[in-house]
Amino acid sequence: MPLLQLIIILVVVGVVLWAINNYIPMQANIKKILNVVVVVVVILYILNAFGILGSSSTIRIRNW
Repeated sequence: MPLLQLIIILVVVGVVLWAINNYIPMQANIKKILNVVVVVVVILYILNAFGILGSSSTIRIRNW
């Protein structure tokens, strides 16, 4: 993945999260949970993009 594409994705996610935090009224606890979830997803996405988290694609759930 090109670095420019990664930067654009991070900027877009940041702007969307900022807009949600500022313009959508919700409780502070829900905002904190939303922010933590978005940060964790972005970190996992970046790790996967750089190949550090490459083994996550091999995890399979057993079929019953």
